[in-house]
Amino acid sequence: MYGRDPWGGPLEINTTDSATDDDRSRNLNEFDRAALSRPLDETQQSWLLGPGEERKKKYVDLGCISVSRKIFVWTVGLILAGGIIAGLIALIVKIVPKHHKHAPPADNYTLALEKALMFFNAQKSGRLPKHNNVSWRGSSCLNDGKSDKSGAVLKDLVGGYYDAGDTIKFHFPKAFAMTMLSWSVIEYSAKYEAAGELKHDIDYPRPVTECSSCSDLAAELAAALASASIVFKDNKLYSKKLVHGAATLWKFARDQRGSYSAAGADAATFYNSSMYWDEFVWGGAWMYYATGNQSYLYLASHPKLAKHAGAFWGGPDYGVLLTRLRLFLSPGYPYEETLKTFHNQTSIIMCSYLPYFSSFNRTRGGLIQLNHGRPQPLQYVVNAAFLATLYSDYLDAADTPGWYCGPNFYSTNELRKFAQTQMSYVVGFGDHYPKHVHHRGASIPKNKVKYNCKGGYKWRDSKKPNPHTIIGAMVAGPDKNDGFHDVRTNYNYTEPTIAGNAGLVAALVALSGDRTTKIDKNTIFSAVPPMFPTPPPPPAPWKP
Repeated sequence: MYGRDPWGGPLEINTTDSATDDDRSRNLNEFDRAALSRPLDETQQSWLLGPGEERKKKYVDLGCISVSRKIFVWTVGLILAGGIIAGLIALIVKIVPKHHKHAPPADNYTLALEKALMFFNAQKSGRLPKHNNVSWRGSSCLNDGKSDKSGAVLKDLVGGYYDAGDTIKFHFPKAFAMTMLSWSVIEYSAKYEAAGELKHDIDYPRPVTECSSCSDLAAELAAALASASIVFKDNKLYSKKLVHGAATLWKFARDQRGSYSAAGADAATFYNSSMYWDEFVWGGAWMYYATGNQSYLYLASHPKLAKHAGAFWGGPDYGVLLTRLRLFLSPGYPYEETLKTFHNQTSIIMCSYLPYFSSFNRTRGGLIQLNHGRPQPLQYVVNAAFLATLYSDYLDAADTPGWYCGPNFYSTNELRKFAQTQMSYVVGFGDHYPKHVHHRGASIPKNKVKYNCKGGYKWRDSKKPNPHTIIGAMVAGPDKNDGFHDVRTNYNYTEPTIAGNAGLVAALVALSGDRTTKIDKNTIFSAVPPMFPTPPPPPAPWKP
């Protein structure tokens, strides 16, 4: 394991016609029978009656048909009334102010989520797109992969993300960060969509580190590509490309056994890995979800591999991931025994997060010390907050109100409370946040002057606040006494990392919104075939 802490109202109008069909039918029969006899001519009428008013006809001749005058008047009147009413409605709609139903105001988690995602734009390497929303960042490291002597391109390594504030690309933490981001999108895509976040110069030598046997790194990278393939499953061509890349890396991890730390990789100085067993479980689980190939699940849940990986004492990330499989699909033999072990251990880890137990110390402010008081605690805290919230959502989706810690039963709300009581130091959120972030790009002004490494030290050692605000960056965090020193030269307090921010984003989206928006139970299983044979259709009805 490589530095991952193992605990880690509508307008209604009545248009009822006062004349019923019976009335109209009756009216048709109300003709004066005398009018049907031969009428006298006008001269004869004048002899008998003298001058008088001319009687109105009881019917109207329309040429092709004759209708009752009463029916004709009612019909014309109704048409005119309907036109007037329709005009009034249109006038009212036009004049009355429109009251649109606005979305509820965003909570603090959603507001912070937008900022936390911006940090990744500040970490981009290579040629930046025009829409990159960090104005003070420019294209960088466009020669990555070229030979130091000849300038020939050995491999095109331009692009990617810088790990932290020192513009180095470490693939181990980057792969883990990408997997965590993909996992959070798979589980909480509805929340990302509701938040509107679903669719988001260096001239010194940059040596490339190669390894020929680094199973842990290759398996971690396979997990990143496999999880991303599920996120992009609707883009079949791209998703298939990601799966192919993941399978290639997995084969390398399986065939070229060895730890990249043991190979003497310089990156191990910053991100150490003791062995590759846990990455095999983590990567195997994601490969199974991405492909549905049960050979990956067989490997990830093999008792011997699980024992080496620490299934009996740690591994909350892959423990939660495999517990999901047991809760929702329950694959049974031969996987049940190991999956049950992962499930039980995950439950114990969740118990350790609760303040009722003394598994970990807490600062006076309530920050859990998952790395036992050592520097840079927040990256472990946010990952734990995400996993705790996710596990509580798993239990809710499985209609399980809680879990046991020894003889005591605890509600899933306890896990959310734990996550909500933790804290993060996010730059640009609120009025008080770190101003001296340990970050080269943010601490050197954009004044059209080119600074080399030595020239950059002037800005690193300056006491002035950073000229650029690196919005959304979560710094390393306080010490075990809640003390925080906003000093640029002390990276143990002020340096952000891509892995830390990935955990922050995952935790924020899990806690955002209300609890009516559930996890996506099915997307992660899109490629997984049915666990059990489909039952045969019922027999045809019996006929004598």
